[in-house]
Amino acid sequence: MNANHKIAGAPISWGVCEVPGWGYQLRPDRVLTEMGEIGLLATELGPDGFLPAEPGAMADVLSEHGLQAIGGFTPLLLHVPEHDPLPPVERILDGYAASGATVLVLSADSGLTGYDTRPELDHHGWQTLLSNLDRVAELATARKVRAVLHPHVGTMIEKGHEVQRVLDGSSISLCLDTGHLLIGGTDPAELARQAPSRIAHLHLKDVDSTVAAKVQSGRLSYSDAVAQGMYRPLGTGDVDVPAIVGYLRAQGYDGWYTLEQDTILPEEPTKHGPVEDVAASADYLRSVLGHTG
Repeated sequence: MNANHKIAGAPISWGVCEVPGWGYQLRPDRVLTEMGEIGLLATELGPDGFLPAEPGAMADVLSEHGLQAIGGFTPLLLHVPEHDPLPPVERILDGYAASGATVLVLSADSGLTGYDTRPELDHHGWQTLLSNLDRVAELATARKVRAVLHPHVGTMIEKGHEVQRVLDGSSISLCLDTGHLLIGGTDPAELARQAPSRIAHLHLKDVDSTVAAKVQSGRLSYSDAVAQGMYRPLGTGDVDVPAIVGYLRAQGYDGWYTLEQDTILPEEPTKHGPVEDVAASADYLRSVLGHTG
């Protein structure tokens, strides 16, 4: 498939999220229908309960909407020695095999609710986390799935030095999320330039850096920043999307370009709603891909 067409969506762009109390949760049928209407070819799976748990039923629902399954955002507790993350990953991969999903998008869960606070890792915690990342990646590879770590605000891998420690201390690939990296202090374009071989999946969102700076300084919580419109449609914020796409395509990146603009809805939109922003991002990305081909 031509990379120009490998544009996917994520339910979080429609406000569908695993965090309790995140906001109004749209029905799957509306979200998936709108993904198809704007020309997206695939979707990440969303939180538990968004799609049917039984893999065959999940595949049928996606097929009805003309969408492929990419995989899902999976928070895992990786830094606690007494907790083995492999059994839940085994169950998830069983579902991937039946639904055709190929990318396991991991975050290093803090063990707390939401993304507004997190604990600090000590040396032993780091050793446990890095070891578990490699264990999960090896298990996924054996099942023909690519595991990627998603640096994410409010998780154990958020800041720039933490991302670098993962690159230095483990072999797992990364999901380059342009928004979460920027908020955590990593220039996503520079990371794409420096370590393109470690980037195996993309989450593309644009960011209002003025609002992001308030999250970085602790003046605003992550969830409040999302509610205030910190994430913008591609091309309307401060992320250098053309540079990122250009660096990765020059190194042969052939993965999905997943549009993932975290959104909080106070209620069900009566008119077009989040699909307008996703459609704008998709059009912008198609233009960028056309110019970097």
